[in-house]
Amino acid sequence: MLGIIGAMDVEVDVIKAMIKNKTVTSKAGTDFVCGFIENVMVCVAQCGIGKVNAALCTQAMIDNFDVDKVINVGCACSLSKDVCIKNVVIATDVCEYDMDITPLGDPRGFINGLNVVKMKTDDELSERLSRTAINYGEKIHRGTIASGDKFIADRELKDFIADEFGAICGEMEGGAIGHVCLANNIPFAVLRTISDGGDDNAQMDYPIFKNIAAQISSKIIVEFIKTEQNQLSMF
Repeated sequence: MLGIIGAMDVEVDVIKAMIKNKTVTSKAGTDFVCGFIENVMVCVAQCGIGKVNAALCTQAMIDNFDVDKVINVGCACSLSKDVCIKNVVIATDVCEYDMDITPLGDPRGFINGLNVVKMKTDDELSERLSRTAINYGEKIHRGTIASGDKFIADRELKDFIADEFGAICGEMEGGAIGHVCLANNIPFAVLRTISDGGDDNAQMDYPIFKNIAAQISSKIIVEFIKTEQNQLSMF
């Protein structure tokens, strides 16, 4: 089963609306909507904003719904001059930029247990998402997506995250979802569409472009599910 997680209603409502034979189950304060899109079994959840909400949702999905891969979908800010509003970013890896135990000698962002700073996404899943987005006519970028419990709307913070982690995109859930998936040996990918520049204009740009960004991400996911069906029919 394919698991799809977004933080906000605008990021998952289009996908939920396409599910047939749906069931809704509540776990850990989250509604999990399961059923079929294009004869592919899916489980879709709105996790809420932030890393803890995202981690709770991901673990509950893995524990209760037998997902064999997870895609995090939604909007995000750009951390690079080359990544523009309405562009699509598909992560090569994710990190948690606000994880900081540097006083104890570990590098910024180091994840105890996994013992890495950057958590690698699944190659095949990410490549298929990339091809789907390109075929859909979107401008895509591949690179590090950085997550933290702060809406990035500050040039200094934006530049710090970009410089420290080489990140091209910032948001609030992908790193936590990747963290949980890796701990459970579940392949994952993160797909984000840019809604703002993560700078002093972000608070103005985000309300204008978040719906557009979310719609782009949702449409790519739906197209991806069609390719998933085609792949399944080969076996």
